[in-house]
Amino acid sequence: MQEKVESFAFDSGSSSETPDLLYQYHALADGVDGYAAVTEAQIDLFHEQGYLVIHNAFSPEEVQSALDGLLALIDGQNPAFTGIQFEAKAREMLSSLPQEQKQDLVRKLMHFVDYDARLKALAEHPQLLGIVRRLLADTPVLSQDMALLKPPFIGREKPWHQDNAFFNLPSDTTVVAAWIALDEAVPENGCMYIIPGSHRRGPVVHFQRRDWQICDTDVAVHEAIAVPLQPGGCLLFHSLLHHGTPPSQSGRRRRALQYHYRPAGVTQISQEERLAIFGSEGKDVTC
Repeated sequence: MQEKVESFAFDSGSSSETPDLLYQYHALADGVDGYAAVTEAQIDLFHEQGYLVIHNAFSPEEVQSALDGLLALIDGQNPAFTGIQFEAKAREMLSSLPQEQKQDLVRKLMHFVDYDARLKALAEHPQLLGIVRRLLADTPVLSQDMALLKPPFIGREKPWHQDNAFFNLPSDTTVVAAWIALDEAVPENGCMYIIPGSHRRGPVVHFQRRDWQICDTDVAVHEAIAVPLQPGGCLLFHSLLHHGTPPSQSGRRRRALQYHYRPAGVTQISQEERLAIFGSEGKDVTC
């Protein structure tokens, strides 16, 4: 969601307080070290649990190159790129800040791979695509690219949701998300929280509350685990997996990239068909 004010786009999600206890976790996600450590057992576990963590998936040089690409876009070095969304809390201060400070007010960048070669290179990383191909058992096609920034202290929550609720694709399509940490991501600054195995429960009705989301009372918080990552770590997850990120309680940045890959042979459905599955304000049920 975003709205335009002058030349800036702002997040228009609700600033309501996140309900207490919504981001509790009972464990931390396990992972493997590097792409070479991904065996067929890990591929099978992805299909069972809905996620796979790869530590050291990208080198420090690749992480820095991606950050340089993001900062170049935020700095306006490619005037053709307009896919930047600022935090709503930045509205009163944005126009008075020097350009280099504006990165700490950015919530999201979208559709940037055709505007920066460094970010496109990461999306086309051969080893990443090799693992995604194994997970999909098909040729991966990049269907969405975004950068998710959690500015210090003001970065709001991304409520629990399923990514397929936003995609005009058949609801049983396996779309794989690659969530790549560019900073250390921990619970305090808004790392990912997931509910293992929740993708096998199928589509869940979503509601427009603090965002388009799973109803808070339908989130199995007691099953949630946190996914802390070091820079260069990668979380691969199924597009029906229940996941979300808490608001930042930290002065540390949490910048991440997310690429979505769909199977090559999948055809799109209409928005009406998607909403008939995931709901349009509840689909005759309440939250």
